[in-house]
Amino acid sequence: MPKMKTCKSAAKRFKKTKKGHFKRNMAYGRHLMTGKSPKRRRRLRHSKILDSTDAAVLRRMMPYA
Repeated sequence: MPKMKTCKSAAKRFKKTKKGHFKRNMAYGRHLMTGKSPKRRRRLRHSKILDSTDAAVLRRMMPYA
């Protein structure tokens, strides 16, 4: 049986936590920050846990994570 391929684009965007969830960064936090409020910019700094409905797809994309 050959090794399974890891989806590299997913591996760069998501990290697995100790409990088995996946962490992701918030969208819209890269540029054009002057038009966003300070409260919104502060919230965009933090990472979020990926929703469980998307995690099943991600487990197939990252079999060795």
